[in-house]
Amino acid sequence: MADTGPPVLPSPGFAARLQVDYPERLDRVKTAFRLILVIPIAIVIGVLTTGATRTVYDEAGNVVSTTSGGIGAGLFLATLLMILFRRRYPRWWFDFALELARFSARVGAYFALLTDTYPSTVEEQSVHLDVDYPDVEGDLNRWLPLVKWLLAIPHLIALFFLSIAAFFAVVIAWFAILFTGRYPRGLFDFVVGVGRWWLRVEAYAFLLVTDRYPPFSLA
Repeated sequence: MADTGPPVLPSPGFAARLQVDYPERLDRVKTAFRLILVIPIAIVIGVLTTGATRTVYDEAGNVVSTTSGGIGAGLFLATLLMILFRRRYPRWWFDFALELARFSARVGAYFALLTDTYPSTVEEQSVHLDVDYPDVEGDLNRWLPLVKWLLAIPHLIALFFLSIAAFFAVVIAWFAILFTGRYPRGLFDFVVGVGRWWLRVEAYAFLLVTDRYPPFSLA
């Protein structure tokens, strides 16, 4: 029987929480070909989050304008403006951002070998992510979103090195799964912890749902 445990999300006091059910056994064939299997869904999430750039030229070949897009970037800018000028965070707006974050987490978990289940665009599956809906007028400072990205720099520096470590942890886990069919629990918890840390920083600096500074913690 799989040692998944109840889907209790850690750190209930923070606005963003992430937990992934631990799988007792993983499929060796699916793990071996994960880089190929993940391509279709990775393209989908890439289109949604990274955006595209289009350059317009005139008849002489000079650059007239350059435009870029992407739902993730658009949500951040639009949310910042809504909080700054209207003191609002529409619920439907928040729900879309939450579902996008959940979908991204499922794709990330699949890529990191944390699950064999192909990411769903709808179902929660084994990846449990939750973000609290903010009370803009009562809990959020309207001016803080202008500098949150700057305040988050220490976290981004730490996460840069942690993400490198997580990459090597996934590589080691790949070999471990091929030989044993199991994801070493210590590596599993570390990779999930890095994802949890990223989520908290995203909730603070980019989703803008909380003014509480994220903890420097994997738990």
